[in-house]
Amino acid sequence: MVENQSDTFDIGGDLTVNRLGYGAMRITGEDIIGAPDDEDEARSVLQRAVELGVNFVDTADSYGPGVSERLIGEALDTESEDLVVATKGGLLRNTDGDWLPHGDPDYLRNAQLVSRDRLRMDPIDLYQYHRPDPDTDFEESINALAEMKDEGLIRHVGVSNVSVEQLDTARDIVDIATVQNEFNVANREDDDVLEACEEYGIGFIPWFPLAAGDLDDVEGIDEIADDHDASPHQIALAWLLQYSDVTLPIPGTSSVDHLEQNVAASEIELGDDELDRLS
Repeated sequence: MVENQSDTFDIGGDLTVNRLGYGAMRITGEDIIGAPDDEDEARSVLQRAVELGVNFVDTADSYGPGVSERLIGEALDTESEDLVVATKGGLLRNTDGDWLPHGDPDYLRNAQLVSRDRLRMDPIDLYQYHRPDPDTDFEESINALAEMKDEGLIRHVGVSNVSVEQLDTARDIVDIATVQNEFNVANREDDDVLEACEEYGIGFIPWFPLAAGDLDDVEGIDEIADDHDASPHQIALAWLLQYSDVTLPIPGTSSVDHLEQNVAASEIELGDDELDRLS
């Protein structure tokens, strides 16, 4: 845990966001394929997030695929200087629900252009390589994103699901603004990647910030939640915000009620003894 926590973070040094964002994976159909049952409700969730002060929204072209980006472009003023929208490229989908890495540079360039159209953004604030592709040289994929940045198509480059070694390789090619890896109070396997982000001043976006709801094995979280008149999920978010000053949690939901509960977690302040117990 660090002291003097800030409620905001400057992505890439110039995009100031409130540290609790919104992950837009869940505003799609079942298995993250197709459209949601109620698109108006999905747009309402996005708009309510902004009303509550959320100004960092994360998505990917593979969510739907394309559905999440389209709904964001329809519901929000993505060109607003007060809103930062991040998306990702590099995963293919199929009707079986598979997530297939595809890091071919030409594909990434094409995917980025399609994302710009759906999101109605020029340029994209933050474009992230979704996952290293074992069949494509990692440096070639990152070089493609670096070229997009040089051409003014994207403002900042991020990487996702990377090791410290891969992060360092990417940093040798282009400035990396964010890393998005799985991390939560129940799973800290990538603590070394988070520590590297702290050293480099890179934003760390933990996906599955609520451990997909599986918090039963986190010792003490239920008691701490009771003490704060909160849910274990809210404590998990509060823990992430206090664990490091570079974490940018992006809890996702398709419900306005759950959204409001998630945002309320940013007001919870855990004591040192509670943080020690959870950590």
